[in-house]
Amino acid sequence: MRYRGSGIGKELFEFIKDSLKEINPKENFTGIFSNWKKDIMAGVTVAFIALPLALAFGVGSGLGPMSGLWGAIAGGLIGSLFGGSRIGVSGPTGPKMAQLAVIMIGYQLASGQPDIGFAFTIIFLSGVILAALSFLKVGRLIYYTPYSVIAGFMCGIGVLVIILELDPLLGLPNAKSVMEVVKTLPYALSHFKPHSLELSLGTLALLFLYPQITKRVSFLRGVPSTLFALIVGSLFANLVGLSVDYIGEIPVGLPELTLPDFSKYSFSQYFLPALSLAGLAVFDSLLTCLVNDNLSGEKHNSDRELFGQGLANMTAGMIGGLTTATATMRSVALYKSGGRTVLASFTHGVVLLAIAVFLGPIAGKIPLPCLAAILLKVGIDIIDYRVLPVVHRLPLSDLIVFLTVFIVTVVEDLLVAMGIGMALACFRFVQEITKVYRYELEKNVNENDIEEISKGHVSFSPKGPLFFGSVQKINDALNSVQGKNLIRIDLSQVVFIDLSGAFALDDAIENFRRNGIDVEVYSPNPEINKVLSSLNLYKKWQDDLEARVLVAA
Repeated sequence: MRYRGSGIGKELFEFIKDSLKEINPKENFTGIFSNWKKDIMAGVTVAFIALPLALAFGVGSGLGPMSGLWGAIAGGLIGSLFGGSRIGVSGPTGPKMAQLAVIMIGYQLASGQPDIGFAFTIIFLSGVILAALSFLKVGRLIYYTPYSVIAGFMCGIGVLVIILELDPLLGLPNAKSVMEVVKTLPYALSHFKPHSLELSLGTLALLFLYPQITKRVSFLRGVPSTLFALIVGSLFANLVGLSVDYIGEIPVGLPELTLPDFSKYSFSQYFLPALSLAGLAVFDSLLTCLVNDNLSGEKHNSDRELFGQGLANMTAGMIGGLTTATATMRSVALYKSGGRTVLASFTHGVVLLAIAVFLGPIAGKIPLPCLAAILLKVGIDIIDYRVLPVVHRLPLSDLIVFLTVFIVTVVEDLLVAMGIGMALACFRFVQEITKVYRYELEKNVNENDIEEISKGHVSFSPKGPLFFGSVQKINDALNSVQGKNLIRIDLSQVVFIDLSGAFALDDAIENFRRNGIDVEVYSPNPEINKVLSSLNLYKKWQDDLEARVLVAA
């Protein structure tokens, strides 16, 4: 396919062509049956790991257990085939569940129930945004995210999930926010339901003790801890007849297809929450892909991963599923179980689909306290225990970023926390690079270099980048030039220049010429010349200011 035009149209065509090449899932199907026996077994195993988590995430989001299951199915069937990591397992995750639950606080019906139509519309729209971001190659930026931002984010999400599950753990309805949990905690502790608390604590104990149990009971070693705890807790509650809340009646069969509806609110009310879901999906998915790379020795494709997640979220929104991302624990479990191709993750989606279609009545007998205990354990596991033991020894700048992201994640908004964290990290980078940036302003005593010099001249030779972070140093250096009749500005060691740096030079040269000081600019770097020429600065300096510009051919 060729484009015969020129200019902007040609560049746009080449950009789209390159983007389509990046997101092409053809590579996913290479050798898809090379490991089919182990892939299928790994997919079945991960399906039973995903099942209790999907149901729990659905309940925790406020959209119902089946929304979590249909989200896991959309991720398994669509995310696996079109994603960028061959061992990635897509579906609802703790961070995405917590974020959606917070968003839905502001969008409730008169009955107090969440606006389901709004929820699935923004999930669909978040998928569209993710697909668009894949074309813009945003995924590659994940490699430049500071660890202090990631650690603060993960710890904040872990604490957020733990706090939000305190009420369900006590047998009470989900609180709408962290602050509500904190304010009503005395009431919750005095009005808890004994059977619910006993069941949830018993389930939590099984989850923590499971590694010791499998050492003594060998046939349980292949059974996921969450599935074991869910089965034991559910059987106990139903056989004994505990007075606890259950999932309740779940319809069987395929879901009803629903199209997004943007008629109820203004578009911005849909777009901003969808953008926050998409933004979190970028970090949630691509951080997992980095873990997958370390496990498998392969390199994921970030742009294709975002495109796959975009299609998965669009599908989830249309079938009543929870928002999806690439899940770390399930991806690691898939690889440890022998999965090596997308067939494994696709199989996990097929198994979950069979469960959703045929086993709804059985899932309806699952006690909500069991799911609350599973979510609480998820929150505990999300916390970054690598950084916690050394948090008091972090460099001050990293500590500020970590604490800011952590606090904002817990009390405000996840995407706002990421935005603030990245802004602080960028500010810190500017400070550090400005310290590294060096300049020289030294007297040149070799009069043979320039003819007819009577009072001498100075040479300004900046090194490194001339950008917004170094403007002040440029000004300080050039303002110190007094009583000279010529200054030579040597840009040969400048590696990069932005608009701020270019205009700082322009202001300095204009000031020198106004004071009768001759200026000579030497620039052999083609990239620097391209920027200064495009801003018409060379022409201005030569024609208007009568400065001498030496540009290497």
